[in-house]
Amino acid sequence: MDLEKTTRMNYLFDFYQSLLTPKQQNYMSLYYLDDYSLGEIAESFQVSRQAVYDNIKRTEAMLEQYEEKLSLFKKFQERRELVHTLKSLLLKESDGNEVTQVLEKLEQLD
Repeated sequence: MDLEKTTRMNYLFDFYQSLLTPKQQNYMSLYYLDDYSLGEIAESFQVSRQAVYDNIKRTEAMLEQYEEKLSLFKKFQERRELVHTLKSLLLKESDGNEVTQVLEKLEQLD
């Protein structure tokens, strides 16, 4: 499994898990957070491996749709970048104008 995709799915799951059904939450948690295989999940829930695969793929698509509409992860990333920029500016003691610009960008995210 691609590490970048796994990281993205973990973030999306963190942001949007309350919008998922308990079964979707269980499958995603076991697959992405606990690193269970499809077969192990299928055995635990007494369903086919294909049923688990289909459920996970549908849930991934749902999480991407939520992100497309709500942009919580995108805003989180932007906020994190701006905070990093702010820290850098403060450490190098830049002029207040740069710091003010970054703070304004942070405020616009909300």
